[in-house]
Amino acid sequence: MADPASYRPKPGEIPTDPGVYRFRDEHGRIIYVGKAKNLRSRLNSYFANPATLLPKTHAMVHHAASVQWTIVGSELEALQLEFTWIKEFAPRYNLAFRDDKTYPYLAVSMSEKYPRVQVMRGERRKGTKYFGPYTAGAIRETMDTLLRVFPVRSCSVGVLRRAERSGRPCLLGYIDKCAAPCVGRVTPEEHKALAQDFCDFMGGEAKRFIGTLEKNMKAAVAELDYEQAARIRDDIIALRKVFERNAVVLTEDTNADIFAVEQDDLEAAVQVFYVRGGRIRGQRGWVVEKVEDASDAELWEHLMQQVYGAEESQQDAIPRQILVPELPSNHEYLAEWLGELRQGKVSIKVPQRGEKAALMDTVQANARQAMILHKSRRAGDLTTRSLALQELQEALDLPMPLLRIECYDISHVQGTNVVASMVVVEDGLTKKSEYRKFAITGEAAIDDTASMYDVITRRFRNYLSEKVERAQAVQASGSIDIAGTEDGPAEAAKSKFAYPPNLVVVDGGVPQVNAAARALADLGIEDVAVVGLAKRLEEVWVPGSDFPVILPRSSEGLYLLQRIRDEAHRFAITFHRSKRGKAMVASVLDQVPGMGTAKQKALLAHFGSLKMVRAASLEDLVGAKGVGPVLAQAIYDVVHGDAAAGTESEPAPAVNMTTGEILD
Repeated sequence: MADPASYRPKPGEIPTDPGVYRFRDEHGRIIYVGKAKNLRSRLNSYFANPATLLPKTHAMVHHAASVQWTIVGSELEALQLEFTWIKEFAPRYNLAFRDDKTYPYLAVSMSEKYPRVQVMRGERRKGTKYFGPYTAGAIRETMDTLLRVFPVRSCSVGVLRRAERSGRPCLLGYIDKCAAPCVGRVTPEEHKALAQDFCDFMGGEAKRFIGTLEKNMKAAVAELDYEQAARIRDDIIALRKVFERNAVVLTEDTNADIFAVEQDDLEAAVQVFYVRGGRIRGQRGWVVEKVEDASDAELWEHLMQQVYGAEESQQDAIPRQILVPELPSNHEYLAEWLGELRQGKVSIKVPQRGEKAALMDTVQANARQAMILHKSRRAGDLTTRSLALQELQEALDLPMPLLRIECYDISHVQGTNVVASMVVVEDGLTKKSEYRKFAITGEAAIDDTASMYDVITRRFRNYLSEKVERAQAVQASGSIDIAGTEDGPAEAAKSKFAYPPNLVVVDGGVPQVNAAARALADLGIEDVAVVGLAKRLEEVWVPGSDFPVILPRSSEGLYLLQRIRDEAHRFAITFHRSKRGKAMVASVLDQVPGMGTAKQKALLAHFGSLKMVRAASLEDLVGAKGVGPVLAQAIYDVVHGDAAAGTESEPAPAVNMTTGEILD
């Protein structure tokens, strides 16, 4: 790795003008492109104190071997030049949005002599117009319906050439779902105009075509050409079927792209709804790996550049409005640049209320599902799981394969209702039957380190006691099957914690890791490794080390640790909310020995309120359903104070601990 000081420009060399800068590696390859309003100020931030840089930026400046810059006349020119270079060189440390290819698109290859309509997935091609994406069934139904009105070529190149050589069209030409330009039924110009009409209809001009067909149908009826009128009527029905398939979500004059994002520390999933004429015309998604340390505003700026800067996306694909959750950085210049590409005004806004904000919530839900789907597919791949476990084992220098990993997390609200969770991963997959949860009380609830020490101690003390019990049982019986019947050996008592893990992961940094390591050492356990995952910078801490283990950003091992940590956090939060909810309402009847929830409800239903329970005599209490003399005496003693102790104080009523309301 290079030392940034070795290629840092001399003082005064860097201009203070706006411009674009490029970091290159030792082979001259561009690894990062950025822009700045003031080049000197921005570049000095990389070299002033590299040790304080965030991990991803730190890796970039140490990977680079030189830096160059280009002065431009304005921030708008810097924006344009930055996009051009990112597109040309694809630097590894710049954000790169990968197209989500889950859904197919309806594509029209306008650059061909005879444009072709087809269903396409994968990378976009120059000179081809795209509509969608749609679900697989819906897109083929839409295409089949529209070909009767706009009989554009849909056959492959091989079928087209064979028809040209034979002079006979394919089946679609015979059933009037293709204009058959291959045999000269229409000229190339007429066929291209037909394809353009197809694109215009899909682009939101459905009403114009439907209105024209209605006029033609009336004219055919006036001329008594009822067969032609019937054919046009069927075409109108077909177009309306496609047109009405998309629900109206906004006013009919609204053309907008509505974006939303779901992200974590390593990746982000972006979704967009294309609204044309007030109707949702399509949906698209991207997944980006966060290579550079970018804010949300910078993320949206890069997305706008890549989505709308592509050649096939200019003009017809840029709407009047672009709605985003947060304004991009330099949004004024970005809107100006997009306006030049569209040849019309473009506004970038954040919807605050109303229908657009509600629709953005729907887009956000789609982004959330896209992220879940992306993560589940990545986690479900056997090769990826194996690679992640191997990377972790090598990075932590562990002698044994990581067959079982346990992760622990502490959850509380300002020290109240402290709980902990334990989640288990075996062979890279979660094993929910082995999840455990812990309630933490007393001195162990003082802080997170004490809580972590308590949880690790309890878990592994149980393991040691179960290990001793199994050894004693085997020794006593002389075999594994310690008990049996005539039908065969009985199943041994189920272990609470199964076998021990190879690796313990704690949510936190040095204090939590040291607490867990100390707990294992106090129990005499030496064959279980401990690490901590600090969330802020995703650093992996090991006991007794002054420096963390930094896993590469693209490491599958880091992704596995992050997924386990997030699952432990989710499980802990769920348990904490449940425990906190039960503690919200406290009743004096909770103090009665042997008095469960069902009997409390039955007692209150019998007397009507807690006040009437206090006023009841022992004979009245015995008369209640399910209450015997012993339980009646216990209830009487609790609600009236302990008579044996001679207390005269009034017992506490039932209180809602959140609002302070007294409950009768």
